[in-house]
Amino acid sequence: MSKIGNKIREVFRGSAVYKNPNNNEVFTGRNLPSFVKDYLLATHIDQDGNLRRDALIKFLDAHIPLTPNAVKARLMQGEVLTLLTRFEVSTSLANNKTLFQIPEMGIKSNDTLIPQHIIDSYPDDLIDGEKWGIIKLVYVPPMDNSRGYVEMAKYKPFRPLERLDLAAFRECRKQFTIDEWIDVLISAMEYTPGAFANKTQKLEFISRLLPFIEPRLNFLELAPKGTGKSYVFGNLSKFVWLIGGGKVSRAKLFYDKARRTPGIMLHHDLVALDEIQSISFSDTMEMRSILKNYLEYGKTNVDNYEFMSECGLMLLGNIPLSEDGFPISDNYVEELPEAFKESALLDRFHGFLEGWLMPRLTTDMIIQDWTLNVEFFSEVLHQMRTAAEYNGVVSQLIKVPQGADMRHVKAVQRTATAYLKLLFPHITKKEEMNKEEFYQYCLKPAIRRRDIIRQQCSNIDRESSFSKPMPDFDIQ
Repeated sequence: MSKIGNKIREVFRGSAVYKNPNNNEVFTGRNLPSFVKDYLLATHIDQDGNLRRDALIKFLDAHIPLTPNAVKARLMQGEVLTLLTRFEVSTSLANNKTLFQIPEMGIKSNDTLIPQHIIDSYPDDLIDGEKWGIIKLVYVPPMDNSRGYVEMAKYKPFRPLERLDLAAFRECRKQFTIDEWIDVLISAMEYTPGAFANKTQKLEFISRLLPFIEPRLNFLELAPKGTGKSYVFGNLSKFVWLIGGGKVSRAKLFYDKARRTPGIMLHHDLVALDEIQSISFSDTMEMRSILKNYLEYGKTNVDNYEFMSECGLMLLGNIPLSEDGFPISDNYVEELPEAFKESALLDRFHGFLEGWLMPRLTTDMIIQDWTLNVEFFSEVLHQMRTAAEYNGVVSQLIKVPQGADMRHVKAVQRTATAYLKLLFPHITKKEEMNKEEFYQYCLKPAIRRRDIIRQQCSNIDRESSFSKPMPDFDIQ
């Protein structure tokens, strides 16, 4: 156990969990995100970090089957199954029914039903979108002229944390130095802080969390393969949806006109488009127009439907590097889809992550220590999004020069706010903040990340205001 791991255990107590890569062997054959694994480990580990392996395996066999494609057959044979699973809810206006589907188990929405009494018991949970929960399923055979279907007989939301005390979390943060806290964040992302070569790598790595903690923060990261992009955005939070390449439609992201249902960006904190070079849009011009409005204002119109959300957008892609480990070309975005090769759209992004500064991940970087429970950590990030006091601190600390470009100002302020929430969550008043630390850890990186976006816009549109340098922000 490391010094920082021991301190995390002492300070966070029940919100800490011991991560041992060997324990992951019990999950072999079950593709589960980290927030689910941590819940299961936390409920099957003793105070010394020893796993009650047999009890966990018994739970997995009962509630997360190794052969999900056999679930339908088991239901038709009369079994009643209680599963801990991801499922998707959809409302059928034509049939006046609420349906669900479990794609991994081959259960389609037109073969299911959620009874009204269950919906009435969880009206805020069982709305359209992706869910995690413990559900009891029964098969209702066909009768007369009706079809057989799978009914959700019971439902319990997957909420290991019934209540999160942000005040207590802030008090815990006070017990760590800034360098220690950076290591806490890296370990919470399931990596070993000591395996990073320097502080620059650490800060770039934890900057991936910025769109998790600030509403409608839109970022772009280009990095070489093997730096953990997909893992971070696909495993650390149930509030984040990762799309891994392929065709993406307006209906999927924003609004399905045929079904009259909003898309996934309504129900999540962040949507990440992975392998961005391989993503194509059903209608490039339509998507570009919709994204411009949404990224700027948090709302857009599709026909007569006004879509509004606080969901951020993250673009993830690869970039070729030279032998010295830096991009071959100064035009970082030249391999992005056509929709994003327009300065007016790219200008709507608040910042850029230089993924080439991060290390290629190796086996010795996987955490084996006490760290924050991922479910607890993801809930902190989620709830911090709506903590309004940090915006006030940032607006009081940053001196904006006259005549500054408004998009630059908004981007820097919002990114600096995200850094403040992430690194200094215990600071809720201007007087509490060390100005030198605010400049070093919040304002300076926010300016740099936005400046990279400005430079890339200038590469696309050289005869424009993008050629002007960033405003001269200062501390007041």
